[in-house]
Amino acid sequence: MTKSRHIIREVEEGSIAWELELEPGDELLSINGNAIEDVFDYHYLVNDEEILLLVKKANGEEWELEVEKEYEEDLGIVFENSLMDEYRSCSNHCIFCFIDQMPPGMRETLYFKDDDSRLSFLQGNYVTLTNMSDHDIDRIIEYHLAPINISFHTTNPELRRRMLHNRFAGDIFPKVDRLYQAGIEMNGQIVLCKGINDAKELERSIKDLSQYLPHLKSVSVVPVGLSRFREGLYPLEPFDKEDACRVIDQIEIWQKRLYEQYGLHFIHASDEWYLLAERKLPEEERYDGYLQLENGVGMLRLLEEQVTEALEGQEGDDRRGTLAFATGNLAYPFISRYMEKIQKKFPNVQVRGYNVKNRFFGEQITVSGLLTGQDLIQQLKGKELGEYLLLPCNMLRSGENVFLDDVTVEDVERELKVSVKIVGEEGADLIEAVLNREAGREHKRRQMYEQTNCSYSGTAQCGKIHTF
Repeated sequence: MTKSRHIIREVEEGSIAWELELEPGDELLSINGNAIEDVFDYHYLVNDEEILLLVKKANGEEWELEVEKEYEEDLGIVFENSLMDEYRSCSNHCIFCFIDQMPPGMRETLYFKDDDSRLSFLQGNYVTLTNMSDHDIDRIIEYHLAPINISFHTTNPELRRRMLHNRFAGDIFPKVDRLYQAGIEMNGQIVLCKGINDAKELERSIKDLSQYLPHLKSVSVVPVGLSRFREGLYPLEPFDKEDACRVIDQIEIWQKRLYEQYGLHFIHASDEWYLLAERKLPEEERYDGYLQLENGVGMLRLLEEQVTEALEGQEGDDRRGTLAFATGNLAYPFISRYMEKIQKKFPNVQVRGYNVKNRFFGEQITVSGLLTGQDLIQQLKGKELGEYLLLPCNMLRSGENVFLDDVTVEDVERELKVSVKIVGEEGADLIEAVLNREAGREHKRRQMYEQTNCSYSGTAQCGKIHTF
């Protein structure tokens, strides 16, 4: 495997690296004589109080630099590739992969399927473990990296091979055993496919995975996402209300049993199941501290708690304003309810809500994170939007002002003739965006982890983009 070069992109002023006269374009060759595989090696080796750096300058000179510093003190280097290695692509061909359900003609990075364990630790991606070697497991244990997020889908080895279309996909459990024995914290997910890994197979999976408690802290069950671009793909059916009720009942029986034994509910149904079943969301305590937010488990409950808390700290007044919000079908009734709470305290703030259908991917896709700029423009054009339009930040690519279809926030503003505010993930962000005219003016989504050549940060987990 070709080793990546660790080229410095930026040196922070006043840092150790700045004092050592390191510059952009310099290449870090080794630390204490050890070659650096990736960002984890770098941070592990650079922690010591005394280190020896070998750096190749842009003119070809090699500098050997002795450094004395505080333990865990950073050098102040930003590398061109923040992972310090190539991203690992997925070797599976999952029957439910959302990336395979993307239409042609979109930006290239949207078709990149990552299955990189490093991104599990850095930004919460879920990985199948099929791409991991014993060396990778050794490093996780040596550095005690945690938590690692694992896409299980099923514990039936033969079924897992068929679902992932990979003859090695059923062989991951010796790796899971090693992580468990080393005390590495784990979280898991199951993308549920109707008639395939549900019912008896789901029962088997929950039973098997519960044996990894307490180090496997949680497992989420999410319904497969089906776009309208499935021609030639494995035939999958959507779940209906009756199906959702059965899944919830099955999970809640296990929650009660496992909580009595371990003090954790462990297995969690994503919010989508409760909305499909037309049932109330679980109370906050059932989410065990919200371990699976990125998989849509408890996101709506947490947002409601945050909105309620933020509103309690506000004194109502007679301020005036007119605005609108737009979101996907899944979150729409909840955001509408939060807006009603705001208007009770601020009766002269007028808010209109718009439930935007996902015509680009198909109306079975209900999460706001998969809405496109063109759907927003087409469905909101000519509507009463007031002084500004609120949009959730998860519609945008991380660190940018771009929707999935490369339409920009500025394009939406121009077409709809309204100012757009991008609302952060916290409940307080929503309150602030409604009440403070200046809040949310930044059009970019906050960047969680810098990627230079990886996929849309939706986050694509085993091909399914989980976000509200």
